[in-house]
Formats: sequence, C-alpha cells, structure tokens
Amino acid sequence: MISLLAASTLVGIANFLPPILLPEKRGFPDPLELADGSSVTSREVWFNQRVPELRKLFENYEYGRYPAPTPVHATVVTREENALGGQALLREVQIDLGLERPVSLLVITPVHRAHAPCFLCLNYRSNSSLLQDAAVPIPETAPGEPLPMRGAYEANWSMSTTIARGYAIAVFCTGDVVPDNADGAKQMLRHWHPLTSIRGGNDTGTLMAWAWGASRMLDYLQTLPEIDPKRIAIMGHSRDGKAALVAAAFDSRFALVIASQSGCGGAAPSRQESNHPLGETLAQINDKFPWWFAINFHSFNQQIDRLPFDQHELIALCAPRPVLLSCATEDAWSNPSGQFSMLHEADPVYRLVSAEGLEAEEMPPSGQLIASRLGYFIRPGKHSVLAQDWAAWLDYADKWL
Repeated sequence: MISLLAASTLVGIANFLPPILLPEKRGFPDPLELADGSSVTSREVWFNQRVPELRKLFENYEYGRYPAPTPVHATVVTREENALGGQALLREVQIDLGLERPVSLLVITPVHRAHAPCFLCLNYRSNSSLLQDAAVPIPETAPGEPLPMRGAYEANWSMSTTIARGYAIAVFCTGDVVPDNADGAKQMLRHWHPLTSIRGGNDTGTLMAWAWGASRMLDYLQTLPEIDPKRIAIMGHSRDGKAALVAAAFDSRFALVIASQSGCGGAAPSRQESNHPLGETLAQINDKFPWWFAINFHSFNQQIDRLPFDQHELIALCAPRPVLLSCATEDAWSNPSGQFSMLHEADPVYRLVSAEGLEAEEMPPSGQLIASRLGYFIRPGKHSVLAQDWAAWLDYADKWL
C-alpha cells in the first residue's frame, strides 16, 4: 500500500505526498479504513485516530488549514425590544476578529422562551436584505456583491415562523470574513499566510475561512443567556452550505447541521458516478471559484481518482450529530442524487458511533422529509431557499434539538 505520507505519521507534523504521487482509488474510499490500511472497529478508534486523520486530509488537499481560534470582541450596535411584531428581541452585533472589518451578526431571540435552541445561518448577502426592519443597519458596501434592497429576501427566511416555533436565529454575511470574489479573497486570505504574497498549496481557502468565522460566531452565541449553548444548529445554502458542513466537521460544538443544495465541494461527491453524472464537476467549480478551495485541490481536476477521500467523509466527521441535506428537484447542478449517495456512504460511520444513520434505501418522493439522524429532503423547484424548506428544517430540528 502506498502511504499518503512521504514520512512520519498522518497526525502531527505531516509530510503529505503531492497529488500526482497519491495512489488512484476507484470508487468511494472506505471511511472506516485508517491511513495504514487497518480498520476502524470502535468509537474510540474513530474519534481518536480516524477523525484527526480525515481532518488533516481535508485541510491539506481540499479546504486549506483550519485557522487557530482568535479572541472575540462583541459590540451591540442596535437593539430592538419588540421586533417581529413583539415576538422577539433583535440585536445587530459587531464581532471584531482582528480582520480588516468587523463581522455583523444579526441575533433574534424569542421573548416567550428562555434558553432557546438556535439556528446560526451563513448568508452571502447583507443582514439588511433579510428583514424590512429599519433597526437592521444597511452597510456602506456589500462585501463581494451588489447591495440588495432592504428586506429583498425576507420571504426566503421565515424568521417570524422560526421565532414563533421557539427558535432563536442568528445570521452573518460570510463576505464580512472573506469577500466572495477573486481580488477581495486574495487580499483577505493573506491574513492566514502573511509571510508570502502567494497562497501555498494547503493555505486556508475561503470556505475554510467562512467555517472558521462560523465557529467564532458560535463563541459569542454561547455567551448569551437567551440561547442554549448546547443546542445551536448551523445552516447554510449553496456555497454557504458547503461552509456549514466544513464548520461542523471541524467544530463538534455545533449540535445539528443543515446543508441546503450545497453541491460540489459540499455534500455532493467529487467523483462523478454513472447514476448521477449531471452535477457540477470538481474541474468546473475550481475553474469558476478558485479562491474557495486550497490550491492543492485544483491538482485533482483531471485525476479525481487520486483524491484520498470524498465528501461522504466530510459528512461522517459530523457523527453522531444529525445532518440534514436539503435539495430541489430542478437543481441538477447541485447533484441531489449524488448527495443522497453520500449519506449512504457515511451511514456505516454513524451506525458505528451512534447505532443510527440513514433510514431510507432510496430517495424520498418530493416534499417528504426523511428525519433520521442522517436526513434528506427534496422539494419541487430550483436553487433557492423557500418557506417549504424552512418548514422541513424546523420539523427536523424539533426532533433532534
């Protein structure tokens, strides 16, 4: 067997082989096989050996290094006592992480429930676009995108429904951490490789930086008495769904994960299988969004079988916490069937560590929620977030939170 390392061990100071020297692996790798070829046979081996191995593999070959935690300094800039028709307390909080600008975190907590479970949501638009409420300030510039009108996406977020069902909701714009464009990302990512002007092969990519930012938001949310620190779910849609999965895989404090239409680099497989060939390919996503991933990831564009893992192992890193993959029938680009196959491939890990996994052999009919520990939902429609999605997500959270 060809080792993934030229020397030393996988955990610790690793000397990773360049992608061209990695052995080819046809089909999806076995998540319960250690780097030395031995099998994972217990929870202890999974958490003590395999989890550190997989995290280092994802860092080196796909997302880049996970940054070290940094102190969180929070300043409440807006406070509204009777938001959402008197249902909630609304706060806009500036989170200083030592970056070029603070991160704006919108926190809405129900007034009728103490110690509430919470959805932490990653969003690639400004907080002001999510509510008509004038208490949410409009930023001077939108990080990475044109600034949408106030409340332009309010109908997509179901905040009043979420609060009415007893959940808090917190949202931040991932562009406040790293802008989602080539020039802005290049400049901001230098925060994590300050000694060189060019990003190295496994230096932090944008998705990993966003995941790191989500964990810093979690640091703050866990200090609020209105929120139960052990019942904070993470949710992201599309590119933010990818980052939400990465965040949960690298931070076990997130109690539940909802990845909405996350596609390639998220919950969809990097390897294209014959039964779901229509999704976005690794080469396509690296070509269009090269700043999202580690530089090393681009090396697999034409040699995908050398990739020493696949996305089911990212899902498996979340075990035993519940993971819900949410899809849409007309969003073939995000590969709904491929995402379902990744749940199947992650199922053995979940069975080992929790005795529960995916309770379905086939994809469900449109509109039907599979609410098992590894969950799945697909609805009619296209690439977007709708009230129907939130209804399913809240039902899922009701079961597991």
